[in-house]
Amino acid sequence: MSDLKDRISSEMLSDYSSSLERNFEIAKKYIRVTTNSTIEIINKEKYNGEDLILIYCIGKQYSKEAEISESSGVSNRELQDELGKPSGSILPWLKSLRDKKKLLRDKTKSPIEHFVPLNQIEPILLDLEKKH
Repeated sequence: MSDLKDRISSEMLSDYSSSLERNFEIAKKYIRVTTNSTIEIINKEKYNGEDLILIYCIGKQYSKEAEISESSGVSNRELQDELGKPSGSILPWLKSLRDKKKLLRDKTKSPIEHFVPLNQIEPILLDLEKKH
C-alpha cells in the first residue's frame, strides 16, 4: 500500500503551485501582479466580462502564491472596483461562469469569494490564447 501511496504522490498529485507554475508563461501574457496586491490585466479592453473575471481571478491566485495577497479569492466588490464594471454586469457574468463550472464560490468567507478551480486554470488560459 505504501508503494501505491508514494506513486500517487509523486505521479498524480496536483496542487495550485504546480498548476500555476505549469501555466506561468501563458498567464504572464495576460496578468501583472503589483507589490500592493493589485492585479493588472494587460490590454483589458480586448476581453469580454466573463474573460475579465477569469483573468482577474487567476491573477489573484498568482498573487496569493507569491504571498502578496492574503487570499486567492475575489469578492464581488473587488471585481466591481478593479474591473470598473457595475454590479448589474458582474453578477450575471459570475452566475454564468459558475454554471459553466469555471468559477466556484467560497461561502464560508465574508464577503463570499470567487475562485477558479485548479482543474480550470489551464483550459481557461489555453482558451484565451485561441481567442486572442
